[in-house]
Amino acid sequence: MKKLLVAVLLSGLAAVAHAEDAQVYKLDIKDGVLTPQKLEVPADKAFKIEVKNSGKTAAEFESIPLKKEKVIAPGATSIIAIKALKAGEYKFVDEFHENQPTAQGKIVAK
Repeated sequence: MKKLLVAVLLSGLAAVAHAEDAQVYKLDIKDGVLTPQKLEVPADKAFKIEVKNSGKTAAEFESIPLKKEKVIAPGATSIIAIKALKAGEYKFVDEFHENQPTAQGKIVAK
């Protein structure tokens, strides 16, 4: 029983360490302008996006294919964890400025 408990604890610690080791990609949003507009990530590997709103208005990172949505106040930074993706393209947008072409972005998993 003791060995099983130790194995479970170690596997849990490994999962936490793996999540902490996830690659972080930076995205800046400034009043409807995404920089960069395209993030290239490895397929089948979890990662995080550090989203900074350097604009004067609120921004909302939204991705329907990824089922992610996060409002970010002016001057604030937030981390969005993304599970491992299959190879492909996944669109996202600053929903508060979605009519601007510069507010459209995509993640390309290769």
